[in-house]
Amino acid sequence: MRYLIAIAAVFSLFAATSQAQKAVSQSAAVSESFVIDAIDHSARIVTLRGEDGLTEDIFCGPEVERFNALKVGDKVTFRYYESVVYQIRKPGSPAPKPSEGAAMVRSAGDKPGGTISQQVTAVVTVNEIDMKVPSVTVTTSEGRKMSFKVEDPNNLKDVKVNDKVEITYTQALAISVGGK
Repeated sequence: MRYLIAIAAVFSLFAATSQAQKAVSQSAAVSESFVIDAIDHSARIVTLRGEDGLTEDIFCGPEVERFNALKVGDKVTFRYYESVVYQIRKPGSPAPKPSEGAAMVRSAGDKPGGTISQQVTAVVTVNEIDMKVPSVTVTTSEGRKMSFKVEDPNNLKDVKVNDKVEITYTQALAISVGGK
């Protein structure tokens, strides 16, 4: 159920990070499935049971189309994807304005489902560089500390601690509902 909390907060996360001569990316995916144990149609609340037997009530707002197609016993799968794509720019160059955008694509079929994605770009400060991993640790303007692995250590050759860098962070959450 810990992923449901992450899913609820997925678009409240602020992303930040770095930039270089050549783009670098890393990605991760988390998938978790649940079974619908109960549905309160008047309150639009679905009770999901995880593999561990724990249950969680989820409110499904009006944006959840085809809500009435949900059935007790249906399997609901959440897939959360994140990737970081960044370039390290020269210190002292003008900082780009942070930008963000979100998009939703509904799945076809009788059951509710779809993919929600968001991309945020922000300027951050480099705190640490570990050439052995290689990785970079940064702090956002809000004070959030984040660390990212760097696939090509050459992308860090001109980066120094306290440099301002830019990272665009993309997140996507796919939700699918299958039959019993």
